[in-house]
Order: sequence, then structure tokens, then C-alpha cells
Amino acid sequence: MKFLKNIAVAAVSVMALGSCTNLDETLYDQVGSDNYYNTKMDVIRATFRPFEHAFWSIGSRHVLNELTADQLITPTRDGWWYDGGKWERLHYHTWTVDDLGEAQTEWNGCFQGIMQCNLVIEDLSKFTPERFGFTQLEFDNLKAQCRALRAWFYIRLLDAFRNVPLVTTYSDMPNNPQADPKDVFHFIETELKDCTGLLIKKSGLGTNASIQGQWTQAAAAALLVRLYLNAEVYIGEDHYSDCAAYAQDIIDGVYGDYAVADRWDAAFDWDNDNCDEVIFGFPASKGYTHWQYDGDSYGWTVPAKAADFFNDTKSGVGHNTKYAASPSYDLDGNLYDYELGMPIQNFRKYPGDVRMTLYKNLGNSRREGLFLYGYLEYSDKETGATKRLRAPELPYDLYIRDAVGKFQSLAPDKWPTDKSSVLMNGDHNSGWHFVKYPFYDDNDANQLESDYTEIRLPEIIYSLAECKMRAGDRNGAAKLLNSVRKRNYPAENLDDVLYSPEGKIRFDENEMLAEWGREFFAESRRRIDLIRFGKFNSGKWWDKNPDSDNHTALFPITRTILNSNSILVQNPGYGR
Repeated sequence: MKFLKNIAVAAVSVMALGSCTNLDETLYDQVGSDNYYNTKMDVIRATFRPFEHAFWSIGSRHVLNELTADQLITPTRDGWWYDGGKWERLHYHTWTVDDLGEAQTEWNGCFQGIMQCNLVIEDLSKFTPERFGFTQLEFDNLKAQCRALRAWFYIRLLDAFRNVPLVTTYSDMPNNPQADPKDVFHFIETELKDCTGLLIKKSGLGTNASIQGQWTQAAAAALLVRLYLNAEVYIGEDHYSDCAAYAQDIIDGVYGDYAVADRWDAAFDWDNDNCDEVIFGFPASKGYTHWQYDGDSYGWTVPAKAADFFNDTKSGVGHNTKYAASPSYDLDGNLYDYELGMPIQNFRKYPGDVRMTLYKNLGNSRREGLFLYGYLEYSDKETGATKRLRAPELPYDLYIRDAVGKFQSLAPDKWPTDKSSVLMNGDHNSGWHFVKYPFYDDNDANQLESDYTEIRLPEIIYSLAECKMRAGDRNGAAKLLNSVRKRNYPAENLDDVLYSPEGKIRFDENEMLAEWGREFFAESRRRIDLIRFGKFNSGKWWDKNPDSDNHTALFPITRTILNSNSILVQNPGYGR
């Protein structure tokens, strides 16, 4: 598998382990057999095998963290995307223990990954580094790779379910009882602190490509930043000072050299393995592993016939309309006044934002813009005539709007007589689409070559800014945010878009949450940000009223999981 090949080659180059052997997937099916570990490369392959599973597992997290929040929606479109009402239940927070398949996938996927890590950790503990020609530092780094990955899985479980078994050996599952969340928290904390000293350190700017896909000192420290930022949510303890300390060290280069890129899309582009903003990413490549282009992540964020617009018919990505931005306008053309949601209006708030440009492939493996909206015109391959992208079944040209309703072939300045703007009453014009990872055309040599960016430096900067804000240092927080935000606006606009004291915009808690939404739009984290700011259950956004209580801040342990382990106790509010 190409993912394993990429990551193992990177590991070899960093640790100077000699020439690379053939890493074709037929050589590696599973780890743990008594006679598997014979060579240095066998150890490397075994170590990084769980990483492929980890990369695959990002889909369920994305669905749970974005479609339950205020920025992304999956409306019913001309009969498409009803699917028994599952997207409505996510949107309205009305899921049950029997119908939340994504929660079951998240639980199973994380524990499968944990068990793969446990197996490798146990296997490597049986050997000495000398047996395979490693130094002790190299061998410690390899074991720490799986320990850090295991901690990453546990943060996800703590975030989604809170009450989970703590499994640290391969033989423990499947009948472990749930641990106290504080025990899980402290296990993650201890592991990451230890791993931070055992992992490799990025040696300087411009060296990302050689370590892409490996946990580094900075990446492990970044997971501690995530853990500490949300500690009040997870275990009811304030760890903002710990979060700030680790974030500041990362920014100061204590764990390696990183830098914010000069353009917003560099961390998502085909050459993002060379981007110094990326702290941890999963290697990907066309024709092999590229799970971020799967339907549960970024492949289905565009119109169903978008291949005509992108000219990427040979990419192997089947486009679809699963995700769109929650609307800003009602069906009379009036702007909503919700405090939350309305992500497009949130981007519009500050003039000149380059992300608001209509997405376009520029050639030579570059793009501009984040969003798809209005008429999407393209040149017909056979005739050269200019055409407009059309709906997948009904005969109308798309005019994509920042609104949800039955528009079909209405002119851009017209509004439907049916004023019901709800999730189950949309069409293929409803809601702006977006392109986070580029869809380069069939003539582009770097089509689908982007790696998946899991952690980037702006997350650390924003986390430190939030810690400063909560500590009363709003000017310090504002300056940190401005250090990233300024790349999104023309120089002549900066005075009107930057936060005070460097610009005219007043910075406050609401703006902090709004800026998390802009910078990390559709990056699988919106739910936890809303929870941390006390908005997930009490907030109101388009077609979503406040919940009657806050039990849906945790996902249920599905009935299938409960039936497989009678020791497990259901999360509060869901019954058995």
C-alpha cells in the first residue's frame, strides 16, 4: 500500500537505516506473527501499519464533528440525501442508540487502531535494538510512533464518548469495563509527555518532506495542546495554562522549526509535504491511499456533476453533494440574524478575503478560492462551447446560493414561493459548496497528490490565543490571530480587518469562536469548539433550536456495541 511505502521510506531517510527495500502491499498483511520480524525493514513496516488504518478512520470523525454542528449541512436535494432521515437526526441532535452508525464506526475504528498499536508496542518490547541494527534512540522513536498514534485515537474517544475502556495491552479487549475519564485523560497526558522526549525533532525549515507521516516532538506536543485546551470539557479541570505553555514552546521552536505559510491553501495543496505549517499529516497519493478525498470527508463537498467543471473525470473521485455550507439568507433574500452558523456570511464579514474567490484551477498545480457558488461555467470538451453545470437528474442549470430551498431553474434575482427553508426541503442549488483539497484536472500531473493535514501550526497559535483570551490578555490573543489572518486579505485592507490593537476590529469571545470557524472551516473540529464555548446544546442556528438538555454533547454507545460487551454502561440520557 502506497501510504505504508511513503511513510516507511520517510522513516528510513530520517533514521539513516540504509537503502529501501520493496514495500509492495503483498509483502505485508498483518503484524504479530512469531517469525515476521527478521529485518530492520520488517520492524519499520510493522510500526507504521496502524497508520494506514488511522488515516482511513478520519471519515467517521468528520461526519460526527461537522454535521452535528452549525457550519455544514446535508440537505435533501430533489429527493436525494434523505437516507431515512439520518442527516436530519445529526443536524437536530435527535439520534438514538440504534441509528448512529457513524458513532459505531468511530468507536470501532478507534479501538481497532488502538489494538493494532498495542500489538506492535508489545512485539517491539520483546526485542533489543541491536538485533536489527538500530540504535537505542532509533528503536525508542519507533515504539513512540505507535504510542503517540494510540494517544491520538484515545483523544478522539474521550472527545466523542468520554466513558471508554482504557486498553493498553493486546489481550485486554474486548471485555474491559469503562475507565474514569480522568484516568484516560492522564494516560494520554503521560504517554504524550514521555513520547515528546523519544520522538524525532524536525531539524529545520524545509525538511517536512523527509518526516511526513511520522509523529515528531512537535506533533506529540500539539496533541497535548488539544488535550489541555479541552480539559474542562473532558474532565472538568482547567488546564489552559498547560495548554499555553506547550503551545508557546511549539511556536518558539522548542520542538522543531515550523512557520505559517504565506497562503491559506498551502497546507492542503499537492506539495503540502513541503509546507512548514504542517506539523503532522498522513501521506497520500493518486491511485493509492487518499482518504481525505473519500465521500465522508472532502470528495463530496461539491455538485454531483462537478467533474465537468473540474475536468477531473479520470481522478477516480466520484463527486457528490453530501456537504454544503449552512445558509445565511432566508427565502425572501433577507440575511438571518443567528449568532451561530452562517459560515459564508462569517467569511464575508471582512472585505477582501481571498478564500471567498470562486474556486478555479489555475494550471501548473495551483488553484484559487475555497468556495463554489453562482453559475459554474466550463468549456465543453467536444464543441468548446461554454456550458453551465447542471443538476444531476432534473433539467436545470445550477445557480448555487447561500440559501436552502426549492430554486431549481429560478433566475438569480428570484425567490421561490415555497418559503420553507429547512433541511429536508432543498435542491441542488442549496448551500455554497467548497473545495478544501484541490481537484486538479486530468492534465495536471499532481492531481490528487495532496497529503492529509491533521495538525498545522495555526491550530497551535489559535489555541494559545484562546488561552490568552481566557486569562484576560485580549491584546495578546488578537495579535496571535492576526499573525495568521493577515495572509487572507490584501495589504490595503489590513487596517479594516485585523483585530485591535493592530487594526480597527474589536476582539472578544464571540470573535474567537467565529475565527476558529473561519480558519478551520470543515476541518473536523467544529463540534468540540462549540462545546468548549458552551454553544453546542444551547446555541441556535439555521433550522436548529437549542436542545432540551446537553446529553448529546456525548455520543451514545450504540446498541450493537453494548450487546457485544455487557459490562459497558450507556452514556447519560440514552437509556440502555
